[in-house]
Amino acid sequence: METIHFYHTNDVHSHFENWPQMSRFLCDKKREHLTNGEACYVVDIGDYVDRSHPFTEGTNGQGNIRLLNEAGFDAVTIGNNEGITMSQEALSSLYKDAKFKVIVGNLFEQDGERPSWALPYTIYVTGQGTRIGVIGATAQYTTFYSKLGWEVTSPRQELKRIAKSIVGETDLVVCLSHMGITEDEKLAMECPEIDVLFGAHTHHLFHEGKLVGDTLLAATGKYGEYVGHVTVHVDVQAKKVMDMTAELYRSDQLTRTEEDIQQVNALIESGKQAMAEKVFYNSEPLPQNLFGPSPLASFFGRALIAYTQADCALFNAGIFLGGLEKGWVTRESLHTLLPHPINPCIITLDGTELLEIYELSLNEEWPRIEIKGLGFRGTLMGAMMHERLYKNRHGKLYAGNREVVSGQAYTVATLDMFTFGFFFPSFQQAKKDYCMPELIRDVLGWYGMELNK
Repeated sequence: METIHFYHTNDVHSHFENWPQMSRFLCDKKREHLTNGEACYVVDIGDYVDRSHPFTEGTNGQGNIRLLNEAGFDAVTIGNNEGITMSQEALSSLYKDAKFKVIVGNLFEQDGERPSWALPYTIYVTGQGTRIGVIGATAQYTTFYSKLGWEVTSPRQELKRIAKSIVGETDLVVCLSHMGITEDEKLAMECPEIDVLFGAHTHHLFHEGKLVGDTLLAATGKYGEYVGHVTVHVDVQAKKVMDMTAELYRSDQLTRTEEDIQQVNALIESGKQAMAEKVFYNSEPLPQNLFGPSPLASFFGRALIAYTQADCALFNAGIFLGGLEKGWVTRESLHTLLPHPINPCIITLDGTELLEIYELSLNEEWPRIEIKGLGFRGTLMGAMMHERLYKNRHGKLYAGNREVVSGQAYTVATLDMFTFGFFFPSFQQAKKDYCMPELIRDVLGWYGMELNK
């Protein structure tokens, strides 16, 4: 009987609060198992990179890769934060110094070629000759990937195809899936060739794993709160999996030293220093107001319209995590103000739809709603801001200089977080044009530079 260990993380999102002790724990465990003659592999299931952290933004994600190298990772797949919050050029160079393999079977160049840095699968052979096939795929955000110059295919279909194609070359198949729990469960039912499925994307958590058919599902939640450990026992002679177990370790209960705290602070400081570049000079203070209009909201609204050439703009005041002082605005101050990996989006609506959206945006309960996910890195929604979208004294709605009437089309510059339909359901079906790879802080910086010309 051979014992094989897998340690896994997912959806860390550049939350490095516990990373020093997590890294040390992974290195120690790997060394311990190898010393005992047992195979050990460490994997990450995507969204390890998140541009909301200054260290990630300041190093263009390269710092994250260095941390994975130091922790002894063997393989990773990409999440949507690596895939669609970075330009094609940035993603293509992200893993250039990686000492691990990047497994993503459903991402291609637009000419159909697989990117040079990505593998559809890899096969490890243990000291006792057990062949382990590792496959991986990421969530299918077709429109976003297309805008960035990529083609992304159905992850579930791709994983099934790859798993079946390598089954004759392997004794054990493990999957790195950044698809989400629902797709994972479907895949486990449809593809019994997969023995262990490491999940991510929906931030789900399995304390002792979950069996779906004969496939063991394992996941560690989010933000590095846990490290996962899966143990597989294989009959070496029969080349058959005999037993599988899963467990979690709480990261905040791992041994922490004073040096660990210093390292976390050093990551933040180095990221800030890397973003010290001046972007534009701000001639007057721009304070924020979470629950009403503000000079900062007006400035950002004008920036959105200038950049997109839309008729009007609609966004929430909660995106601003502070204000802008008079003086030089740096990359670091823009990042602190707008850390969200959110892109601008131009939506085309009929006049009737725009009127409905405007009335819906006046919901008095929204400003105090807490938002989680959707790329939003703040806390409260804040009041909805309308730039060049207003009612005159006769109660008529105007977008720019045009009265909003049924049968005519109007363009609205907004945030991509609103296009998923949670607040404005009609946005899901409307015509959309995402501005990529520019994030909303890039648009604000661009507008400031234009005013300085």
